[in-house]
Amino acid sequence: MHNALIIAAEETHNPLIPPVYDIVWSAVAFLIILVVMWRVVTPRITKMLDERTEAIEGGIKKAEAAQEQAAAALDEYNKQLADARSEASRIREQARADATAIGNEVREQAAADAARITANAQAQIEAERQSAVQSLRSEVGTLALDLASGVIGESLKDDAKSSAVVDRFLADLEASQATKTGEH
Repeated sequence: MHNALIIAAEETHNPLIPPVYDIVWSAVAFLIILVVMWRVVTPRITKMLDERTEAIEGGIKKAEAAQEQAAAALDEYNKQLADARSEASRIREQARADATAIGNEVREQAAADAARITANAQAQIEAERQSAVQSLRSEVGTLALDLASGVIGESLKDDAKSSAVVDRFLADLEASQATKTGEH
């Protein structure tokens, strides 16, 4: 019985240790897979990773270039904005100066127009006064002649005489008015 156990023990193998042929074939399959991975898959993965690295680095370079362009554009914009502000300030100052000059010119023109209108009015008033004085002299002369004719009792139809009487009367009238004005 003892022999039977030894034979049975030799026939039963340990489940933790696989048979040798399984180990050999597994090693051959592992080596084939390892070679395929090393020769085919690894270069493709490396190539893909290199492409991704280049794409990322290219994107970073593009982003840096875009950022530099944006900074340059911002600087240019700020410069143009400062130029525009200074130009607007210059235009405002020019407009103020122009407005002041136009205002002064309008005031001068208005003053000249007022002086011209005043001079014209004075001239017209003087002409009307002269006309009124002439008309008044004529009327006063006629009335004085009529009055003198009535007082004297003779007719003063002689032009030279009547003219002399009227002139003397008006001179006396003006002299009396001048003394009255001087007294007040």
